[in-house]
Formats: sequence, structure tokens, C-alpha cells
Amino acid sequence: MGTVRSKDGTIIAFDAVGEGQPLVMVDGATSHRAVNPLGAEVGELLRDGFRTYTYDRRGRGQSTDTAPYATEREIEDLAAIIADAGGPAIVCGFSSGAALALDAAVAGLPISRLVVWEPPFIIDDTRPPLPPDYVERLDEAIAQGRPGDAAALFFTAAVGMPAEVVDGFRQSPFWAAVEEVAHTIAYDGRFVASAMAGNPLDEDRWAAVDVPVLAMHGDGTDPSLMVGARAVAELLPTATLQVVKGERHGVAADVLAPVLRRFAETG
Repeated sequence: MGTVRSKDGTIIAFDAVGEGQPLVMVDGATSHRAVNPLGAEVGELLRDGFRTYTYDRRGRGQSTDTAPYATEREIEDLAAIIADAGGPAIVCGFSSGAALALDAAVAGLPISRLVVWEPPFIIDDTRPPLPPDYVERLDEAIAQGRPGDAAALFFTAAVGMPAEVVDGFRQSPFWAAVEEVAHTIAYDGRFVASAMAGNPLDEDRWAAVDVPVLAMHGDGTDPSLMVGARAVAELLPTATLQVVKGERHGVAADVLAPVLRRFAETG
């Protein structure tokens, strides 16, 4: 394990495997290295041509956190990782991490190519939008010492699970791990809330993205998750859409790795 110090002093923990072109994997909400092996597995499969970085976003896993939070701080965290890699880097963002990756490209980070896997954008009536007070309710639950309620709100309002299913989750062994990072769910909420409000994507927010972008979704995923990748591909002139056969929101490493390799090698 290695660490970098972000601009505000936050310590960001990471693993890096392989040699070659830098590739940084950006997790979505609640995910980090201890619970999501995808980035490490992709890194092993690509170690002959890429140096793959997986890191714990602030407030998760072995990374620290520094108040007050702002989305700019997470862009600075990613910048610190890319600087350690020697940049420029390919950046691959998963789910809500895709919005962070897109915002980082707009901020001018040295990103050579950008991959987004199933950004959870809600831009039509395919599924209900986020409540307009979603982030505020998350913050309130954490401030009142109710991390379980914040996590439940995420799974129902953002993920779209039935309340009775989430009630069952709260009795399961893995729930404690979710509660440990529940305070960071609002971090992702700040990145995606405006893009999950049921309106078309803001044409200006990512207009400055001028690097090649690969937007992907699985053909076996929930139809509502197909919408985000397609919207990014339609919005950005540098983007292409790829539908990955047989995959769902949790894509398999042995499927994703060769796609990333081909994308990196395209002219």
C-alpha cells in the first residue's frame, strides 16, 4: 500500500500494480478497496502494459478525511494520485465515480482518456428521480448519528431498491461496513444529484471534456442504468458508446480489462 497527501492534507491510500501507462480506477458510492476487488483484479490482468491505481476515496477504507467537504477536494485527491503515477493517466469511473471523473477532466487534470461505467444519471422517466432534498437528508441523518438511515436512503432513493429489501439488508452482516462509510454517501450525492433529477444532462457542465471518452453499460443491467452511459455518449463529441454483452452494474474484471486495453491502444 502507498499513500499520497492531498492538497488539504488528507491522506489518500492506494495500491498500484503493473508497469506502463497509468490507469486510475475511481469507485462509486460506498465502495473502497477492502470491499471491492474489481480494480485490483483489473490491475493484475493489465500489469504487463499498465500501472493500475486503486484508491480509497476520502473517508473510506484507509484514507483519512478533512472537514469541510467539497467536491473540489475529491478532484484534488484524484490529482494527487495521478501526480504519483507520473500522469497523464487513463481514468475509469464507476457509477457515481464517473461524475467525479468527468468533473476532474473539466478541472484540467492530466487525463489522457476517460472511461465511464454506467453513470447513474436519471434524465427521463425511466425511473423516479432523486428527491430534491436528497443530499440534505443524508447530511441530516449523519449529523444526528443515524448512519443506517443515510445508507437506507441511498439504497432506496438512489439505487432504487424496495424499502422492504433494504430493511432486510439492515439485519445482514455486511450492514456494519456500509454504516462505516455512510457519511461519504452525501459526497457522491453532491456529484450526481443534479444529474439524477429527471432532466436532460446539463450541456455546459462537461462541455470542456476534450479527451477520448468511452461510455459503457452492460446489456444485462437495469434499463435505468443504460440511460446514463447513452446520455454521455450523445452529449460529448469525443465520446463513444460500448454495450458490453452479458454484464450488469458489477462488471467482471476479465470482461472489463481487455476493453480498457483496446481503448488505450486506439488512435
